[in-house]
Amino acid sequence: MRFIPTRFHGILDYIYGPLLIVSPWLFGFSDVSYATWTAVIIGIALTVQTVMTDYEVGIIKKIPMKTHLMLDFGIGVILALTPWMFGFADEVYTPHLIFGIFAILASLTTHRVPSESYRREHAQEERAR
Repeated sequence: MRFIPTRFHGILDYIYGPLLIVSPWLFGFSDVSYATWTAVIIGIALTVQTVMTDYEVGIIKKIPMKTHLMLDFGIGVILALTPWMFGFADEVYTPHLIFGIFAILASLTTHRVPSESYRREHAQEERAR
C-alpha cells in the first residue's frame, strides 16, 4: 500500500505547507478568522516539520520519517475536523477538509524509511563526523 518514495513526499511537503499558509488568500476565506489562523498555523508547523525531518530533502534531520508520517496523519485528522471543531464550517470547510484528507492519504501511502541510497550516504556522513 505504501508506494510514494520519501523524496517525493518531501518535495510535496515543501509545496503543501506554504500552500496551506497562503490558502486563505488564495481560496478567498481570509475574512474567516479561525479558518485563516488554523490554516496558517498548521501550514507553518508542517513546513517546520519538513525542514526537520531526516529524509532526502530535510535540512536539520532530527525527526525520524516514521514520526513525520504519524504527525502527518494526526495533523491531517485535526485539519479536516477544524471547521466543525472551531465552528466555521458554515462559512468554509472545503479547503481544510481537502488538505486534511491529503495529509492523511500521504501519511498512509508513503514509505516509512528513506531510500537505501540515502541511508548509505547519511551513514557515511555520520561516520565522517
